[in-house]
Amino acid sequence: MPRAASPTGRATRAAGVVLLGVLAACGPLKGIRVPLPLGAPVDCLAVSDELEALVEQGTDTPAAREAAYEQVRQAPCDATAGAAFGRAAVTGRVVQQKGLLAANLVRDVEFYARRSRELDPGFRDDAATRMLGTLYVLAPAALLKHGDSETGLEMLEVLTRDHPDVPENHLRLAEAYVSLGDNASARPHVCHCLPMRMRMRRDDQSLLNQLFAQLTAGGKSLGCDAPR
Repeated sequence: MPRAASPTGRATRAAGVVLLGVLAACGPLKGIRVPLPLGAPVDCLAVSDELEALVEQGTDTPAAREAAYEQVRQAPCDATAGAAFGRAAVTGRVVQQKGLLAANLVRDVEFYARRSRELDPGFRDDAATRMLGTLYVLAPAALLKHGDSETGLEMLEVLTRDHPDVPENHLRLAEAYVSLGDNASARPHVCHCLPMRMRMRRDDQSLLNQLFAQLTAGGKSLGCDAPR
């Protein structure tokens, strides 16, 4: 049976599924370039990276996310791990934006994340596994085909155990534990991330701050320093 989420966990995220992988930004960009020239091939990973650059800068818009999605939706994105991951990430950003209004796209995220993992599980520090595990923990099981919260938690635990040097693994595992109401298990992973905070993307830093605030609410102590 899937582990039940606490009322302060999954319920607070019911309006949107947070799907964040380790994505390399492409540098300063002003927007998603659409439409592409007639006949030009679409690089699904490049479109995703471009969108993630906007997210990292805090300059993305709903229109940019929709434009990116229209590009990858009409392209074959299943031939390589990078392309499949790009489509999963872009689609995830649309789901994150629209919440349950885009519930029909959750299985699309699942399909392409699984495809990326199948083609190259180690792509970008196991980004597809991190994304898929997070999806399985945070998304309602009814929207998924191949996993649930227990599956996702196990994926993130194994990933963090096998690759403890990647701070994002600890961050996603801590997020999963908190969403499932297991704050005690989340604490050491939040503490692990704090000294490496500046190595993280800005949106991951924000998530880390949120988790720290939630775990220390009411004067509780993690036994480690607050994020700076």
